[in-house]
Amino acid sequence: MPCVTHDDAPRLADLMPWSVAPLRPGRAWPTAPDPGSLKARWDALMKAEGPDREALFEPTRARTLTSAVGQLPGQSTGTGRLARAEGPCAPPVRVLTAPFDEQWLIPDHRLIDIARPELWRVADARQVFAVETGDEDLPLLATSLLPTLRAGRIRPLYRRPGGTEPNLAPGLAAHLSARLGGVPTAPADVLAWILAATGPDLAVPLTDDPVLWTAGVELGRRMLWLMRRDGERPKLPGGRRPYVRAPLPARPLTLHYDRDEEALHIDEGRIAPVPPQAWDYEVAGARVLESWFTARTAPPAPGALTAIRPATWPQTWTSELLELITVLALLAGLRPQRAELKAASSITAAELRAAAVLPAPESSRRPASVLDHHEEGPDGQFALI
Repeated sequence: MPCVTHDDAPRLADLMPWSVAPLRPGRAWPTAPDPGSLKARWDALMKAEGPDREALFEPTRARTLTSAVGQLPGQSTGTGRLARAEGPCAPPVRVLTAPFDEQWLIPDHRLIDIARPELWRVADARQVFAVETGDEDLPLLATSLLPTLRAGRIRPLYRRPGGTEPNLAPGLAAHLSARLGGVPTAPADVLAWILAATGPDLAVPLTDDPVLWTAGVELGRRMLWLMRRDGERPKLPGGRRPYVRAPLPARPLTLHYDRDEEALHIDEGRIAPVPPQAWDYEVAGARVLESWFTARTAPPAPGALTAIRPATWPQTWTSELLELITVLALLAGLRPQRAELKAASSITAAELRAAAVLPAPESSRRPASVLDHHEEGPDGQFALI
């Protein structure tokens, strides 16, 4: 396995030039682990009037009941002022609210302080968002869902809907393929390598070894599959799959891990086996399983819309928890292979500059023009973009 200094390894920001700052929701209540709660919260807001509606809304400098904003791209929400809004809630959409925590969001621009419409314009079934985490072990998350978590910059794989115009430095894929002796380097392959090989400083070691490249791409594809959880559901080997051994309570309050028993205790409920590496899995200093549980059980502020939530623990949450345990255990098992990739670098930033791949043109760092239809602006007017 070649081992070359990373001092001149290209940076993620050079290889995937277009990035967007994180969304800023501004208020917690338009996001929830279940869509039913969001519809009930919206209904409660619509029934309130005057100062009561304002208090429930939780205004900020960016959003008040009289803010004038257009629709989010791809959504069909109202654009009238919320002070006089009525009618049903927009259908909630699935989003990534924290590392490995998929929840639901009301996709209404009037509820989100900074929504980053440029991301909504390119969000579709073929899109993959790479999200900087600031974590030493897992510098990047990948998701097909719109990421709303508080993290680093977001880098879509594609600059246009439909999986077109890759967000890669122009000429990068062709240069890699040539150096690899003609091995195909599709955009998804490049992202897979980046996902598996990127270091905590967001340097991306690149190799000209076809065997190593193929292994790295396969590793990255598996990571991508585990993070996106699309298609066939991930499973641990027989005998290691977590099951509910004692029923979970209707309204759990506490979470405890027994390392000797490899069991996760949720009040009197019990899930086992839970591998230690799944329990210990952290991103940016936060234990993933604890954060996931807290997001569903922490006491809400009295009188806030967040107090509207399921009266009992839904069965769907149990299924999601079992799958999350599996995903974390499988990802932890890939760490040795990822370490090998990070020790192998042979294509430097200097080489890419000499080949005119870097620096990427300034236009590639800005959003592409993707408007092929009208977007509704404030109060029903067409947006001028």
